[in-house]
Parts: sequence; C-alpha cells; structure tokens
Amino acid sequence: MLVTCQQMQEIEQEAFDRGIQASDLMEVAGSGIAREITQLFPQPGTLILYLGSGNNAGDALVAARELQKLGWQLVARLSSSPEGMKTLPRLHLDHLSDMPRLSVTPVRLIKHPVLALDGLLGIGTRGELRPAMRAMTAELNALRLQHHAVTVAMDLPSGLNADTGIPCEDCVVADVTITIGYAKHGLVADTATSHVGRLALVPLPNLVERQNGVPRSLLTPQLMRGWLPRRAFDFHKGQAGRLGILAGSPGFLGAAEMVCRAALRSGAGLVTLIVKEEIYTLLATRLPPEVMVKVVEDYREVLSMRFDALAIGPGLGFAHEAEIMAVIREASPTAVIDADAITMVAKDLGALDNGLRLLTPHPGEMARLMPDLTQSSRVEQAEKSALRLSPHTLLLKGARTIIASMQEETHYNTTGHPGMATGGMGDVLTGVCAALIGQGIAVHQAAAIGAWVCGRAAEIAAQNKAQISILPTDVIGHLGCAFLDLQTGDSLYL
Repeated sequence: MLVTCQQMQEIEQEAFDRGIQASDLMEVAGSGIAREITQLFPQPGTLILYLGSGNNAGDALVAARELQKLGWQLVARLSSSPEGMKTLPRLHLDHLSDMPRLSVTPVRLIKHPVLALDGLLGIGTRGELRPAMRAMTAELNALRLQHHAVTVAMDLPSGLNADTGIPCEDCVVADVTITIGYAKHGLVADTATSHVGRLALVPLPNLVERQNGVPRSLLTPQLMRGWLPRRAFDFHKGQAGRLGILAGSPGFLGAAEMVCRAALRSGAGLVTLIVKEEIYTLLATRLPPEVMVKVVEDYREVLSMRFDALAIGPGLGFAHEAEIMAVIREASPTAVIDADAITMVAKDLGALDNGLRLLTPHPGEMARLMPDLTQSSRVEQAEKSALRLSPHTLLLKGARTIIASMQEETHYNTTGHPGMATGGMGDVLTGVCAALIGQGIAVHQAAAIGAWVCGRAAEIAAQNKAQISILPTDVIGHLGCAFLDLQTGDSLYL
C-alpha cells in the first residue's frame, strides 16, 4: 500500500488513540532498520548518525543502539543542541552517552564500511530546506561523493517531498532508503529514484491498513512468500515444468547460455534450448550438462513440442523473424517475450492475441512497444500498456522495476543496485521468470518474484566486492541465496 503523508499521520494517530505508545513504535521501527542494515551490510563498520530534532532521530538512535551491539562504531552529527530535541530522541541520545558527537565533517574514519544514517527530517517537513539544515544535507552528500560513504535514509531522504517525490536543492542522495510503516507515494516517483536508491520497508504491526484506492505496493518477502509453492516429497522433474527456450544467434551465444543457467537455478525441471544448426556446435559445449539442446530447421517446430512455458527473444536476432512471430502468435504455453522478440512484437501487437504472455521491456524497447507513452511516467507506461495488452503482464525494467497487469495490483520492485547496469541482466531475469511460470506460478506473481530475486542475488553478490564488478553470471550464482532469503528470511523487511 502507498500512502500520503497525511494518511500516514492519521494512521499513526489512530494507533495512539488505541493506546499504542510512540516509544513502542520507535522501538519496532529502529530495530527493523537495524535488521535491514545488517542484512545489506553484514560486516560491521562505522555508522555516522546525522540527527535532527524530531522522532526520525529517535528511530535512528534505536537502530544505532542495536547496531552497536553487533560491533558497529558510532559517531553523531547533531543539527541542533540536544536540548532542542524532542523527548524520545533525547532519551535515546542520553542512553548512548559514550557516542562521540562531532562538530565538523567526519573525514577521519576508523572502520569500514562507512554508513551515513540520514535521520535529519521526517515526512512532516515541507518546502525548501533552511540554510542550517541545507548545510547538513550538503555535507552528507559530500561525504558520500568524496569519501564513498554509503548513505542510508530513514523513512525518506531529507529534502524530498514524500507526496510528490520532488527533491529540494541539496536533497540527500541516499543509496538505501528504509521507509517506516507504509511506503509513501513520493518514494516511487520517477523524480525521486536517484535520491531514494534501494528501497526497503519496515512494517509496523500495530498500524491498521487503509484502502486508499491506489492498487500499488512494494514487493516484500511477506507478500511473495505465499506465491512460492511447497514441493511434496515425491515431487518429480515433470512437475517442475518443461521449459522451452528460443534464444541465441551467431554473435549472441551468451544470451542463450545465461537464460538456460538462470532457469536451472530457479527450479525448472526440464530445460530445452531450441536452436538452428548454425549455432548448435558453438553452444552445445558451453551449456550446462542439464540443458537439452534441440536443433530445428524452422522455429515453428516448437508448436508441436510439449512445454509448460516458453522463453523467447534473448540474442535471437532477426534472421528468422517470420518463424519466431508465428511461435509468439500460435504457441499455447505461457511465454516470456524479451529482447529481440519485443522489437518484433512492437510491429504487430496482434501477435499477442493468443495465450498468456509476459513482456519484459527495458525503456528503449518500451518506447518501441508503446511510442505514444514515452512522455508518461514509468508507472503510467506500465499500467496503460497492461490495460491495452490485457490479459498479458508487463514488466518494465529499470532502477525501479514495475510489474503491471490489468486485474492485479501494480508492484514496484525494491531490490538491486547500479552494478546491474550491464548487458545480460535481462537474460537472467527472463530465465528466472520463465522457470517460475513453468512451475505453475501465475504470470504476474512470477514476474514479481523474478524481479525481486534477481535484484537480491545481485546485492548478495556485491557484499564482498564492488558493485561495478558484478556480472550477470554472478547473479545466477547467487540466485539460491536470494530464493532462501525469500522463503525463510523472517528478519527481512524488504
């Protein structure tokens, strides 16, 4: 559920009217933030707390207390004197009396990683930043740029309008934003993406959800865990899905390989790669031994084969476009349409009149698919396209991947990082989604799980190396850990 600032304040007030104490909510929020930070940064380092005078600072101090127990070193930068803070944050500050309080920019840091925790302003702030506060946010941004500190924003980056997503001058640029209770509308606005960064949610169990008429929400493990079926002990490969993959062409062999490997790591029972003779000998020796390779003279031969799902497009090229379009138009199994296949479909949307399809365009492919929507926001592009293409599902890739279907709630993915901006990540996503669909998971849910799991796998892969070094094959190698987080990570609030 997405809420406005006013709705969030009303929800909190209703909780207080029922006897819930603000101090209790602060404990839950702060502890959840600490768990989030631990999940994303398992190696303790230095935590620099940028603290305002409101309860946002209290949440940050509770998180700091919990992280200190795990070995994090704490230092604080206060925007005002302790006497100017509200009662609860002042109490938590007093309990951390041994924490150094800095009066200048903290450039000499002892322990890495270095996290700067933005606890300056909350959702009640409106308008431009005051000069003193703007100096603090500018300092925080400089610490991130010049000293490679990781900025974690509490609830929202200070200086961002939580309703509109429009940033003030010197608005905090966060690498991670951990929002509390419910996600605010502004956090998923296109204008906010580069300030919000990786988005996480810490729910507050004592808050009562409202129906606000906007069927959009963040993807969380709690939401998706029930979508993953539990396998019976006598489960066999035939029940895990027969997946047919049409991918690869001369010069684009890696795309086919990555789709296959990702599908295998996502539980597909039987994976068959459909290829032309011209690339068979090139691909056969580099594929995993678990993949079956079927040579065809015409891709339309797929129509007589038995599959539970298809993946069509990565690295296919356009030499056999008529054959591929015939498969898209006539195939009965649910199919993931990606890459070159999307470009083909954009010329003839009528090819989608049969069966169920998941389309996974990146922004450039989206512009070819729906050229009249290029000036619309990303969520409008996804939702309007899903309406036009119903009953199909659209997954619009990007820094905040969006999944939309006509009869389903629109979902924003929360996982991933900028290191995923490299060729081949979409091929991995296609393999994951197709494997999940082949196992009987509904298309919309499979797309949501696929986006979340790929992003989470990339995060895990980057825990001991720089994000820019992460490759699609690294994501494939960490899919198992990501699925484990989704299935059993009860401490996750993402």
